[in-house]
Amino acid sequence: MEGRTALVRRARAINRTLAETYPDARCELDFGNPLELLVATILSAQSTDRRVNLVTPIIFARYPDAAGYASADRAELEELIHPTGFFRAKTDALMKLGAVLVERFGGEVPNTLKELVTLPGVGRKTANVVLGNAFGVPGITTDTHFMRLSERFGWSASAKPDVVEAEVGALFPRKDWTQLSHNVIWHGRRRCHARRPACGACPVAKLCPSYGIGPTDPAAAAKLIREPRG
Repeated sequence: MEGRTALVRRARAINRTLAETYPDARCELDFGNPLELLVATILSAQSTDRRVNLVTPIIFARYPDAAGYASADRAELEELIHPTGFFRAKTDALMKLGAVLVERFGGEVPNTLKELVTLPGVGRKTANVVLGNAFGVPGITTDTHFMRLSERFGWSASAKPDVVEAEVGALFPRKDWTQLSHNVIWHGRRRCHARRPACGACPVAKLCPSYGIGPTDPAAAAKLIREPRG
């Protein structure tokens, strides 16, 4: 059985290798300020970053501040975000978000986890995206890719995002959390897919206890590598 020290060393070796493999790993949502990132992250639920990036330029221009979302015409906002799916619920969340930001935070997005998770439509995952990428506050983004790979890497056996966040966070220096999230998510989107991961073309194959759940033949695995849709 792998000891704690060995687990930490292996986990950090995986992250170093992923960082070398994906030197451009970053948040793939387009944004210019904390509010835009917060809105884009809410819209990305059950959607893809690429689809969100197609609609946000119009949305950001139409609603440049929190007051804009608070006073938005519901039908108009629903139509604009319709391509991202679940547009009624997302419209409701954005209008309520705008109102709360205006009423409680002077129209500004707060920069603490405690305050962010009190906002409509914002949980720990969304809060950590905003903290890490808009404010430079380290955070772990436990999206579906991160959850899947954390289990495959043997970093956490939990299916609860908050538990995975805590257990994986304990394996790495806090300063590395945001970039770690990007590295793992990029790997999940490009190689370590939910179905048929590209094991034979994986840079961390020798470090992964789940090696072999996908094709191990290098040529077959190489065909599974893809640029993500988001």
